[in-house]
Amino acid sequence: MLLKGLNKLTLLDFPDKVACILFTGGCDFRCPFCQNAALVTDFDDGYVDTEEFFEFLRGRKGRLDGVAVTGGEPLMQPDIVEFFRRIKGEGFQTKVDTNGYHPDKLEALLKEGLLDYVAMDIKNSPEKYAATVGLKSVDLTRIAASKDMIMASSIPYEFRTTVVAEFHTAEDFHLIGAFVKGAKQHFLQRFRDEGGNIGDGLHAPGAEELSLYRDILSEYVENVQIR
Repeated sequence: MLLKGLNKLTLLDFPDKVACILFTGGCDFRCPFCQNAALVTDFDDGYVDTEEFFEFLRGRKGRLDGVAVTGGEPLMQPDIVEFFRRIKGEGFQTKVDTNGYHPDKLEALLKEGLLDYVAMDIKNSPEKYAATVGLKSVDLTRIAASKDMIMASSIPYEFRTTVVAEFHTAEDFHLIGAFVKGAKQHFLQRFRDEGGNIGDGLHAPGAEELSLYRDILSEYVENVQIR
């Protein structure tokens, strides 16, 4: 595992759980609004030793409920399934944040019962997906397969979209809604420029725009919130 960082305590990132956050390196996408540019583009050695992480985890039994694994894109890691087996074997619940581009790994984790919560990014409407993730083309069948698997599973999940003024319009949210129609919950996250983004010159949507997008998406999704 290419582990790039460890946040030893979070009360926010794993719903209703006291957890730690583990950051993996590397990502398929190059979203201009990504705030974790170093995690996305840095494929050098990790900063957290795998065995040291499990030693830390064993020392937190009774104090932590679970582990949230994020990135980068965790499902890029070739040994991700075995890694989650080890976490579950230590008695912790698991959450993964994913861009949905590795449905094979997601399927393996779901089939083995290795996930307790999934958060998947829905970057934009299908027609604008590639531009939004900074690529010339994207295989949307992979995104759709992951989305369908998550919705068909019995575990808690969320979809989420980081809203950027330069990338998203009201029409996009009608199309996003059609793509995830019937989903249980979808969070809209306002873009924040705190430095360290892959791209420059991007802006957050206005409050009225964000509320409009929430209302549009609510026509398709059971629970839509602005985070």
